[in-house]
Amino acid sequence: MSGLPIAVLGAGPAGLTAAYALTKAGVPVTVLEAGPEVGGIARTETYKGFRFDIGGHRFLTKIPEVQALWEEWLGDELLHVRRLSRINYRGRFFDYPLRLPNVLGHLGVAESLRIGLSYLRAQVAPIAPEESFEDWVTNRFGDRLYRTFFKAYTEKVWGVPCTVIRAEWAAQRIKGLSLTRALRHTLHRQRPPTSLAEAFYYPRLGPGQMWERAADLVKAAGGEIRMNTTVDSLHHEHGQITSVTGRSGGDRVRIPVRGVVSSIPLPSLVRRLDPALPSAALEAAGHLKFRDFLIVVLILKKPEVFPDQWIYVHSPEVKVGRIQNFKNWSPALVPDASKTSLGMEYFCDVGDAVWTMSDEALGSLAASELERIGLAPASLVEDTCVIRQRRAYPVYDVDYRGHVDALRRVLGGFRNLQTIGRNGMHRYNNQDHSMLTGLLAADNVLGADHDLWNVNTERSYYEEQQVERRVS
Repeated sequence: MSGLPIAVLGAGPAGLTAAYALTKAGVPVTVLEAGPEVGGIARTETYKGFRFDIGGHRFLTKIPEVQALWEEWLGDELLHVRRLSRINYRGRFFDYPLRLPNVLGHLGVAESLRIGLSYLRAQVAPIAPEESFEDWVTNRFGDRLYRTFFKAYTEKVWGVPCTVIRAEWAAQRIKGLSLTRALRHTLHRQRPPTSLAEAFYYPRLGPGQMWERAADLVKAAGGEIRMNTTVDSLHHEHGQITSVTGRSGGDRVRIPVRGVVSSIPLPSLVRRLDPALPSAALEAAGHLKFRDFLIVVLILKKPEVFPDQWIYVHSPEVKVGRIQNFKNWSPALVPDASKTSLGMEYFCDVGDAVWTMSDEALGSLAASELERIGLAPASLVEDTCVIRQRRAYPVYDVDYRGHVDALRRVLGGFRNLQTIGRNGMHRYNNQDHSMLTGLLAADNVLGADHDLWNVNTERSYYEEQQVERRVS
């Protein structure tokens, strides 16, 4: 068994980090990736020389091991970028993080007083128990500010009412942020919580540069990466995964394995176990949901359009949810300095009206909405392209926690199987937390006993969790 490889399923940030740590420790690794490129949703796409990010990926972490890997892998190619992002709401642009003078100037004194009173009411009589996203945000910002700056955008992202989204999602994605902390940061310039961080790192050629480098290092250390290879089945006996069958084109290959580290979607993993798991587990897997996503890239005949890296579009009159300005992440993403490339992000579900629109119709929609928001006339758009991304975001609906817990219990019976990353754990991790699960999974292969499900909890986030092993 010791000469057999560890199969790593998926070549995104979690999978590649696990593969890198294992090959560095001398463990044979075979990575199976269904797509043509590494990086998963953190990859970089290219169109006519224009490079663009799928969803916008800041490199920002409190985890020293992860920061060390980024610096080791890219060195001077890792840019330090000053953050600038704003919220667009009903024709006005608000600074994000929220800043008191800016909010007062746009909303006016009377509306700002109403927001303040609403916040005070929430502090005197908070919602309990705090179950939904609406509850969580209202308790920290008040109902009026929640409805102004959170409700419309969040419902665009998820396509369901905020009362359906669990409070756990807000706790993960808006860590440490409240109205008082945001205003305190504005007035006293205190160190902001991570959700308000004002600078970040970014690879010169986009996030895919990081994962392409990681893949090169895995291969240089003797690891194997098989692209365009889907996982058909994982064969198991007596609580051990014994082999993985993959498919590339018309060819099938069965790989005997020492163990498996999986970052593929949790429901996909469960359905591919052979013999099949009990019907209750398959039913739980069927209830887990994902939100899909597409990005319409607009190439404009103008060197500058707006100064932000991205803009959140809260205005309910348009479908676009967020707009990336790729030149402002790194000038190297745009090959012609006289032009600008923008990423118009649409959150959707496979098969819905947005997903099924033709690329031409999506380009026209994005250009018209750019003009409607007031950022640039549609006539400046000279070219477009569309990238669709399935299963971009795990959904935190009313029942998801029970289904995930049920699958954790069943999968915990496999002694040599570990699940990591955003989709592998059905948890909305950032890439640094996904990477940490990869590092800890590699530790476990080497004999440790880390609980990967404790990653991205309040403790690991605020106390800068130190893992036992250091990458050296």
